[in-house]
Amino acid sequence: MNIREVQPVCEYRYPAYFWVALLIVAGVLIIPFYAALDHMVGKWLGTDEYSHAIFLPFVAAFFLWCNKDDLALRVLQGSWLGPLVVILGFALQIAGELASLYTVTQYAYLLVIVGFVLSISGVRDFFKFVPALIILFFTIPLPNFIYNNLSAKLQLISSELGVLFIRIFGIPVYLQGNVIDLGAMKLQVVEACSGLNYLFPLLSIGFIAAYIFKAPWWQRLAVFLSVIPITVIMNSVRIGVIGVSVNRFGSALTEGVLHFFEGWVVFMISLAILFLEIWLFNRVFDRKTAFADAFSLTLPAPRNKAPKSLRAIPKSFVISVLIALVFSLASLLLPAREDVIPQRLHFSTYPMFLGTWTGQRRVMDSVYIDALKFDDYILVDYNDGKGSNVNFYTAYYASQRKGQSAHSPRSCIPGGGWQINELSIVELPINGQDGKPLKANRVLITKGDYSQLVYYWFQQQGRHITSEYAVKWHLFLDALISNRTDGALVRFTTLVSKEDDLATKDELLQSFMGLHYSILQPYVPD
Repeated sequence: MNIREVQPVCEYRYPAYFWVALLIVAGVLIIPFYAALDHMVGKWLGTDEYSHAIFLPFVAAFFLWCNKDDLALRVLQGSWLGPLVVILGFALQIAGELASLYTVTQYAYLLVIVGFVLSISGVRDFFKFVPALIILFFTIPLPNFIYNNLSAKLQLISSELGVLFIRIFGIPVYLQGNVIDLGAMKLQVVEACSGLNYLFPLLSIGFIAAYIFKAPWWQRLAVFLSVIPITVIMNSVRIGVIGVSVNRFGSALTEGVLHFFEGWVVFMISLAILFLEIWLFNRVFDRKTAFADAFSLTLPAPRNKAPKSLRAIPKSFVISVLIALVFSLASLLLPAREDVIPQRLHFSTYPMFLGTWTGQRRVMDSVYIDALKFDDYILVDYNDGKGSNVNFYTAYYASQRKGQSAHSPRSCIPGGGWQINELSIVELPINGQDGKPLKANRVLITKGDYSQLVYYWFQQQGRHITSEYAVKWHLFLDALISNRTDGALVRFTTLVSKEDDLATKDELLQSFMGLHYSILQPYVPD
């Protein structure tokens, strides 16, 4: 790191009461955001993916300290855009609090911080604070539905690349979704093997490295974005090494190898590759600058002889402080909101005889129950006595505020080794309560010589929703308006052989769904 040499020019300083006001505001802001911040810190302390985030606020503060000399030479007149952003942040906080959605409130907290920075710095000098604010952005956990979709996709990619690595050693291996079949043993690439526990901390480090790297913007952007392929490839190599070890040394070694390679070894190798990339950029494109100078921070130097001038407190900052005090104290008056859980029938009472159809209940493996986190479910194979079979599955969630929510089949189907051949939204010959035809996702999937026809939708307080993203929007509105976030995923599946007529299977499945529609309502209440 370099020490910045500064000439003794006029230096602006804030009076002591400014820092006192700032500390008071920081303390007061804990009141309305306490639950969301507590949940966020719980994620930092309780999950591998976000365990690094506890250090990021200190990194952000360090970045600001490194810019101390530059900021001291600026007038920083503040902007009236700041108080408006603070108000917007508190409006989002109120919405998040009423809906009890932590992610919304956490982003609202960051928005309030952005508003205060604007009210102090002004628009012109705001960008001096942007790197520190981006670091704070990395501290907020992803919304669960985005996390689940990302995890499912990374599991598939890591499985495919891991199998390629195994085949390099001439080992016969078969891949079904995220299950690697080595013959003597099957390895399942579960959520913990998706690589997210490497990706999230490496993204933060990648941004920090790109910020420190003194290079053109495109090189710095390339350094940051390269974290994604580095992580995916290294995670795939880890999976491949495990597969090769199992084949060569037996399954007894799997546990030890897995623990060895899922820890610091893979992370440190990924980090070394990242720094090697930075060294190569500097070596190839800027031979005149030493690597130590191209990748270093300039620390502030003491300025004992510089004349001091008290900085005027921007009126926009004063207004932002007043807004924060008013909203924070007013938040104490908001009533505590508990989820309204509607009365419903338990799926244990669901009928097994529907017309000519007879059902056989199935029990889901505990590993899937733990992953899906539903409150109640039903999984039944129905047979009409004429050779036709339909699998019926519904997962019910009494509350979806804290991350528990229905997993989209679009993300889960590929994990079982199935390929989606057709995907469309169709209108069923079933009228909903509004008199309009019920809409559902129709999916045709294949695996080897087998095909399945799948219909599914998300049922939420009388709505039948086909988009997992629309579900999140309605969850937010329902939590805000009716204080309910209950809902379910409803899915029907039937096997399609080569001899079957697909149109006939469609008709059969739609007719079967018509039998369930009215029966399902007491179990998934409107």
